This record gives sequence, C-alpha cells and structure tokens, in this order.
Amino acid sequence: MRGSTRQLSDLVDQARRYGVRDEAVLEAIGRVPRQRFVPRRFASAAYDDGPLPIGEGQTISQPAMVAMMAEAARLSPHDCVLEVGAGSGYGALVLRALAGRVVTIERRPALAEKARAALATQGLGDVTVVVGDGTLGWPEEAPYDAIVVTAAGPAPPTPLLEQLAPGGRLVIPIGPRYGHQHLMRYTRPGPHDGRGGGNGSPGEEYREERLTPVRFVPLLGAHGFPGSK
Repeated sequence: MRGSTRQLSDLVDQARRYGVRDEAVLEAIGRVPRQRFVPRRFASAAYDDGPLPIGEGQTISQPAMVAMMAEAARLSPHDCVLEVGAGSGYGALVLRALAGRVVTIERRPALAEKARAALATQGLGDVTVVVGDGTLGWPEEAPYDAIVVTAAGPAPPTPLLEQLAPGGRLVIPIGPRYGHQHLMRYTRPGPHDGRGGGNGSPGEEYREERLTPVRFVPLLGAHGFPGSK
C-alpha cells in the first residue's frame, strides 16, 4: 500500500512549516512511500512527522529533517551523492529523487541489508548500499557533489571533506555527543561555489555555514565519536 495523497501532502506541509522552500525537495517528500521503510508494526505511524524505530537501536529520520538536509545539499539532477548513515533507506530514496546517483553507507550490516531490500522494491537503479565506517567516506565512488551525514559529529570528518568535488557540499550536524548541535554546510572551493579555485588540497579553505539548531544521534567511527553502538 502506498501512502495516500493526503498523508504525503501532510508531510509536505510539515516540511514547509520547517522552512523548506525548494519545490523539487517538497515534490520528492510528497512521492516517496515512507511506509515501505518502517517495520510493519509502525505502518500506521509512517506518515507522522517524527522518527520511528527501525531496529538495531536506530530510527528512521523525521521527514521534515530529511527535507531540510536535502535542501541544504543543493542537489542537481546529475549530482553524485554520498549519504552517511543509510538507516532504513528512506533518506537515500529522497536524495535519489533529486540527484543522479546515490551511494549510502551503513556501519550496521543488518540495517544495510534491510535498506537494500526496501530500496529494491522501488525499482530504482543508481542507489548503492555499502557497509563501512561512514566517517571514512567511500573513496571508490568519489568525488561527490554532495555528502549528507545523518548523525552528529564533533567536527567535519577530514576524509569526507577530501572526497568532495570542487564546489561540493558537506551537510552534517556538528556538536557534542548529547546537547546543542547545529546543522552545518561546508562547501569546497571550486567553480560552482561562487569563489573559484580550489585544487583539492587538505589545506584549502572551505566555506562554513551554520544553518539551524538540530538534535541527532552521535556519529560513530574513526573520525567521529568513539563507541560501537
């Protein structure tokens, strides 16, 4: 069963209330069937604008937050995107509706398999689910026009910054493990960022923008917070 027009419209309205204005993003939120990405026992709540448990101690993100992050990534139809934190696969499908290719990385193999299966039901190519430490990125498919991170880190992971294409955007919550965090956007110098230049060296200056206060689970990994859960 796909979400009703009214249910999907409600998600779009909620995203608008959070300040999302990009019509392409709103259209994507309005057509991705969220119920395909939640456990069956939570199907009746699939179109509530809030997180839901998906197993492994993780949750599917609030749709309005998915929309806000997608808008912040400033995607174009031919962009190659890396998502860090596949979770249920819902966010990857929203990103795929806006970009040309999506790689989504998940550190928990069981969740990665569930996301892969859920995405397969949508009949879309150009979404690849991989298992690994998301703070290290996925160099095999780099460079990326945008990287979207669905957990909060203490600082932007250097490997992710280095895997951005010139003009590429890293969208990531930054802040303490538990406490006040902000959604940030880091843009690599390049021909599409309004500044020009940029040779991809680690010492180059990235444009940093603070977007909005948020609250996310901690980003675990070699360039995130320590921990295994």
